[in-house]
Amino acid sequence: QVQLVESGGGVVQTGDSLRLSCAVSGRTNVMGWFRQAPGKEREFVALMPWSGGETYLADSVKGRFTISGDNAKTTVYLQMNYLKSEDTAVYYCAAAEALRVGVRARDYDYWGQGTQVTVSS
Repeated sequence: QVQLVESGGGVVQTGDSLRLSCAVSGRTNVMGWFRQAPGKEREFVALMPWSGGETYLADSVKGRFTISGDNAKTTVYLQMNYLKSEDTAVYYCAAAEALRVGVRARDYDYWGQGTQVTVSS
């Protein structure tokens, strides 16, 4: 079935950049990134339809983060620039079989195991 495996997390300084990767196996239509900080609910970060439709970013990361994927639909990336302490969280890759989904975690059918991003200042 569909499997998602995140990688690329680590510890960085405020203002640094980091790129997360999600290896995808199986058929999916929309990819998403979510994050969860200690004591907080899982938060939407970005989504990308494989069809080439418009990507969408949360206001908190707009202008700093970019979501993209390769042509083979095997890898999804989250490029994170100008990182802040408040970006510290476990980041999760997600996938949906539906053609049109939004920012709700319940719309996504598959999830990766998560990768920790820590921004120090």
